[in-house]
Amino acid sequence: MSTRLFGEAVPRREDPRLLTGQGRYLDDLGPGALAAAFVRSPHAHARIRDIDVSAALDVEGLVAVYTWEDLPERVGRPLPLLIPHPALTHGRTARPLARDVVRHVGEPVVMVVAADRYLAEDACALIEVDYEVLEPVAGLEEAARGARLVHDDVPGNVGAHLVQEVPSAAGRSAGEAIDAAPHTLSFRLDIERSASMPLEGRGVYARWDGADLRVYSSTQTSTSVRMAVAAALELPLPRVEVIAPDVGGGFGVKIVHPWPEELLVPWAAMLLGREVKWAEDRREHFVAAAHERGQVHRVRVGFDDDGRVLGLDVSILHDHGAYTPYGIIVPIVTSTQLLGPYKIGAYRVEFTAVYTNTVQVTPYRGAGRPQGVFCMERTMDKIARHLGKDRTEVRAANLIQPDEFPYDQGMTFQDGRPLVYDSGDYPEMLRLVKELIGWDSFERAPGRGIGIGCYVEGTGVGPYEGGHVQITSDGRVHVSTGLTSQGQGHETVFAQIAATELGVPIERVSVVTGDTRRFGYAVGTFASRAAVMSGNAIALACAEVRRKALRVAAAALEADPADLTVTDGLVHVVGAPSASIPLGTVAVLANPLRYAFDEETARATQFAGVAAPDRPPVAPGEEPGLEGRGYYSPIRSTFAAGMHAAVVETDPETAEIKIVRYAVVHDCGRLINPMIVEGQIHGGVAQGIGGALYERMAYDADGQLLNASFMDFLMPYATEIPAVETGHLETPSPLNPLGIKGAGEAGVIPVSAVIASAVEDAEGVNIDRMPLSPSDLFHLREGA
Repeated sequence: MSTRLFGEAVPRREDPRLLTGQGRYLDDLGPGALAAAFVRSPHAHARIRDIDVSAALDVEGLVAVYTWEDLPERVGRPLPLLIPHPALTHGRTARPLARDVVRHVGEPVVMVVAADRYLAEDACALIEVDYEVLEPVAGLEEAARGARLVHDDVPGNVGAHLVQEVPSAAGRSAGEAIDAAPHTLSFRLDIERSASMPLEGRGVYARWDGADLRVYSSTQTSTSVRMAVAAALELPLPRVEVIAPDVGGGFGVKIVHPWPEELLVPWAAMLLGREVKWAEDRREHFVAAAHERGQVHRVRVGFDDDGRVLGLDVSILHDHGAYTPYGIIVPIVTSTQLLGPYKIGAYRVEFTAVYTNTVQVTPYRGAGRPQGVFCMERTMDKIARHLGKDRTEVRAANLIQPDEFPYDQGMTFQDGRPLVYDSGDYPEMLRLVKELIGWDSFERAPGRGIGIGCYVEGTGVGPYEGGHVQITSDGRVHVSTGLTSQGQGHETVFAQIAATELGVPIERVSVVTGDTRRFGYAVGTFASRAAVMSGNAIALACAEVRRKALRVAAAALEADPADLTVTDGLVHVVGAPSASIPLGTVAVLANPLRYAFDEETARATQFAGVAAPDRPPVAPGEEPGLEGRGYYSPIRSTFAAGMHAAVVETDPETAEIKIVRYAVVHDCGRLINPMIVEGQIHGGVAQGIGGALYERMAYDADGQLLNASFMDFLMPYATEIPAVETGHLETPSPLNPLGIKGAGEAGVIPVSAVIASAVEDAEGVNIDRMPLSPSDLFHLREGA
């Protein structure tokens, strides 16, 4: 494979269109569509006794009002549990509209359709729902006590319980190894809830022409939405199209499918024979979408005089929220990725996932890893503090060495396959990040501290992704893949892969994602999998197209295909560029119709001749045209890794925390586009800083979210984000043809651990809970 373009910092091709206001987002579509709005529960837990819609019927412009009773059985039944697991013994999902009981503030109860959104909201305000208010279960530990139930048929509120154990090389259990260790520590760590908060909320727009249904959704998984809609509305799959237009961020919340609105809006469009649209407002996103991060960890660790971990036992209490549409992926990832780049003598991890009367919990950028890394890295810091050692020295004592790959951690990962790290050089990464931040030369002063955090990230989870590549008669290359884009730079990265594999200028490559008309089978964009999965699938499709192009061109040039190559869109004999033929002409020759659109094509078709008399124009096993399709399905995940370090200063009076420097060294295998990787890392660090210092979902005892607006939910401004110094380490993955690993979540994963480490270093107080506000730090100072 040529290395041209692969690895170059090609500017993002999508940016000029998006930055000049030419993007087409969900709410830009369907300007004349009817508008949907929802009556949502004001209570965290209540029984629905009656719904009176009579007053709303007088609203001018009202078109329809629907409650659960109006829905067909296949539409009104509980939404699918997307990822079942044997440990999820009591999985529960919501209905599109609540039937008898609401279990969190914001759960949809009534759907209204009107001429515009203003009128729909007016009608919603006039609908009276008679609730019998029930006592909610709002706190994580309150839920674990099981005195009150979120679901009457879920004992103790426990949805799932899972234990994984890995003995030491000597066969000791974690408990035995800890008890026999020279040093032991026990402590508790907490991370509170946050949420994705993309610039664009969720949204759905549907139109029905009497035969075919087209749905636009701001989703991370258009093909899965298509299948869900077709099944619920009892339509043949070929009659349903789902398109993700430009999507203004996802970060995990838009991977859930189908959302209630993704079924209800198309259903209403079919029933009414009109276009219908719903665009989520910001309060709806706070109370009716999804949250993540809420966990409590209880840790017991045993270690030797050098800081080597001999045994580790972690118990995790995980908050599901009211429902489990995405199964228990988050706590599984936490419990397995907690190990990071370290060799742990013996490990036992147990998690209990409980229901609460709060917004459901589904993966959010990092998906359980920030919690696990916070746990492991705080453990490493506490070991160092106990022994009086440098924190990087303790980490170095536990690192997996380069000659130990592939390294089997002895556990089962989120994809159900062994947790085996494929490649890496963690000691070199530690050296690089120390050098980048100036660890060994750091000058300590009151209120000034330095911190570090290390992580390993499973990326490129299966089961598959596909890619389609077509070269048309104008020499242009058209690439399509089923997964969606929310700002990752897919249009650029996938074009780089195709341009490199086919030997064409990148300007001639176009990329389409998230459109089921162009590619019908995909899994979705999540878990840092797009480049690994679709990138390799596109490369495989390109290889098929290239083989066919060389075979067709060889006949035209009367040459051996092995003697041909492609450069700048021309197929030519190696060492003889003048003996060439454009790829566009080859595309014409690959079609038995052989239309001669121009003089050059006419000449090519003349010297290429016609099909031999004894051979059909399209032989068995061949297809006309110059196109190919490829699918990539991995044997297991590939594991990226990184190390972050930061310098902070804390104000002696206000306890404000300022990040002075931030450094990242990351290994995502072979770099396709280092500039885009750095952009992903920088954005992730900003999001991680938000989770470390600002963002939390504040529920009261009644299950009311107290800060459900940007007036009260804090996020960092650009002024709070430092310049991020980045270094790259490339250890190619042996598991896929391109040798790449994912990078989309890398920036966010260790930030809470890094900031905690640095603030603890500056202040000398234990930082065992995140996020950490100035008031939190002020109280810690008082208690020190």
